[in-house]
Amino acid sequence: MKKVLIVLFSVISTSLLAAQTGKVSDDLSMPSKILKMDRKYAIYLPPDYETSNRSYPVLYLLHGAGDDQTGWVQFGEVLNIADKAINEGTATPMIIVMPDGNTGRRGYFNSPKGDWLYEDFFFQEFMPYIEKTYRIKADKHYRAVAGLSMGGYGTFVFALHHPELFASACPLSAATGPKTIDELKVDRLMQTAETISDAQKEAYFKQYSVLNLIESIPDDVIKSTKPEDQKKKVRWYIDCGDDDFLYEGNALVHIAMRKKGIAHEYRVRDGVHNWVYWRAALPKVLEFVTMDFHQF
Repeated sequence: MKKVLIVLFSVISTSLLAAQTGKVSDDLSMPSKILKMDRKYAIYLPPDYETSNRSYPVLYLLHGAGDDQTGWVQFGEVLNIADKAINEGTATPMIIVMPDGNTGRRGYFNSPKGDWLYEDFFFQEFMPYIEKTYRIKADKHYRAVAGLSMGGYGTFVFALHHPELFASACPLSAATGPKTIDELKVDRLMQTAETISDAQKEAYFKQYSVLNLIESIPDDVIKSTKPEDQKKKVRWYIDCGDDDFLYEGNALVHIAMRKKGIAHEYRVRDGVHNWVYWRAALPKVLEFVTMDFHQF
């Protein structure tokens, strides 16, 4: 009888563990002095968040154009995918933060004229707020960024602008910005329909062309083994479908990284620019960032 009870208890415990689920809230907000408005965000808290006292690594997960902070929740099924990865052991328990890049103006960058400073907001207000409000390990080794399409563009730029803040970056089906200054156009990702000066175009190109940012990385930093330079390096996972209309920019970034000697993983899978592709990509993203969260 005692053995039966022990086996029964073991089965029940295993079932309860397997049934553990995280929690998603998708209508939260915080005030921004920089943007002069409240900004919404969604957050995923792992299954054991409420029952533990420990701090967690964090993944900032950016949505694409036309969506908001609910995109990865509603269409990306982040709750089910993250729970499954954590319960199966392919991903470590982590907090996933999904900011709204579509309130007021669309995009994750500062505007060419300096009248919309989303990137400043993200690093000066949003990230500090999130990492003080939730039990997050506020350290490069436990912080990652990922996103799709416009959010993939944001992923590239955020990690290239601030490699000291992110251990890994995973742009999916990403926009990559203008390849040359001549290609620079005033479009929705630049968040303005006004004419901008040549000087503003040049400054914007230098800041937000992914190819230019990669080419601008000094070779001695890439090849350096000095601890201070190692801290500025990011592990990259780049994924874009073979029939995605953004394939060219991603392929050119891959080639530029190869030529510069920047280590990265580049994946081209069967697929187009849609949620079927991104839902399939998310488990690999969670597994990829977990490798950094665990290595220290």
